[in-house]
Amino acid sequence: MSFLALFISLPTKASTGRMRVWRSVKALGCATLRDGVYLLPDSADSATALDEVAAQSVEAGGSGEVYRLSECEEGQEATLRALFDRGEEYAGIAEEIKELGRSLASLDGAAAARKLQPLVRRFEHVARIDFFPGEAQRQTLSLLDDLRDALTRRLSPDEPTPRQADIPRLERADYRGRVWATRARPWVDRLASAWLIRRFIDPKASIVWLASPADCKADWLGFDFDGATFSHVGTKVTFETLLASFGLEDDPALTRLGELVHCLDVGGLPVPEAPGIEQLLAGLRASESDDDALLVRACEVFDWLLKSYEEKTT
Repeated sequence: MSFLALFISLPTKASTGRMRVWRSVKALGCATLRDGVYLLPDSADSATALDEVAAQSVEAGGSGEVYRLSECEEGQEATLRALFDRGEEYAGIAEEIKELGRSLASLDGAAAARKLQPLVRRFEHVARIDFFPGEAQRQTLSLLDDLRDALTRRLSPDEPTPRQADIPRLERADYRGRVWATRARPWVDRLASAWLIRRFIDPKASIVWLASPADCKADWLGFDFDGATFSHVGTKVTFETLLASFGLEDDPALTRLGELVHCLDVGGLPVPEAPGIEQLLAGLRASESDDDALLVRACEVFDWLLKSYEEKTT
């Protein structure tokens, strides 16, 4: 493989410019070959980003140039790849995850969730600049998922457990004008699923909020609880199960939205915008005690997200 090398030189007195350039280099996840020489794996995005940093260096009164290092020998490539190792960063995050896990019993659910969010954001940041992910990333993600699961069980004891089954393809015309029911005080998966039902499956759906899953009537279509018609299947959360059931997973924007819902509901692969969306929905949930009103406001958020994803995938 090939790498891009950024060569920069800055005047000693240009402290503001030096700090700006250093922050840019660090944010991009560059590896340091030596003082003033920084590397990124070769790609169009990397080239654009390094050109911008080189321009910053020139603006600060210094110099900046980008070169391509291609056809590296096997030993050289291994040496350069090792410069990008994120093991120490993951180790620090992993230790804090373990510490939070040990203190989970002494914290209320809301406090634990607040402490978890900075760890999620730090992991996602490191993962974005981890160009050669390996065991350290997988172990840290596993610890993070385990902690999320433990916290979810405390906050939502009725959260469904995944079942192994085939997902049959259904006709949307057979599911129109129905009553759909899920657990009250909905969170991300239930809110997104209710939005999906009304926008793409059953525009005239009546949504009932259950105090207990046992309250679901036989002729209602339950979703997102154990024993419901639609719930977690295998690795899919309820939103993704609905996509697969009604032939909607071929839509790239909806699929992207499903990845976001999956990340926020059960963890897994990081989605860059997930922390911000989570904070927004948490604010809506805290400000709306009525579940119908909460759904109306959440639907606006999902409408905006879908529009954004459609523009990015077109």
